[in-house]
Amino acid sequence: MTAPNVLNPHPPEFDRFLHASVGEDRNGYVVTVLSTLARLGFDPWKETAELVALGRDAARSRLGKLLARFPDVPTLASDHGKVAHELSQLLPEGRASGSPKRAASTVAVGRPGKNGAIWAALAIIFVLFQMFMVGGPGSGE
Repeated sequence: MTAPNVLNPHPPEFDRFLHASVGEDRNGYVVTVLSTLARLGFDPWKETAELVALGRDAARSRLGKLLARFPDVPTLASDHGKVAHELSQLLPEGRASGSPKRAASTVAVGRPGKNGAIWAALAIIFVLFQMFMVGGPGSGE
């Protein structure tokens, strides 16, 4: 049976946090945590898993430091601590995915075996296609 999250392998409990707003940029567009982390050069899901593993207080501190380094949202220069506190409340407790370590390993490693099966199926289809196109009876006679 196919897993329900094949198209989205990331833990769904991170969505509320990652899609939360950190503020508006200079053009008036809402910037999310996902966008902020990506613009800072982090993998948003991996960083979120690490924040969950840290615990709420340490996560709030780390998030505050990250937000302070983000120049695209002008209000973060003075409000990064308040925003970090509000955002840290949106982090999952870790029990939704079993444990913070499990969430981190899911994000870091992904789902083993899925990619190999897909590539094997594609290789078989390619070989069969080649056999039908090139090696069929009457070709070349």
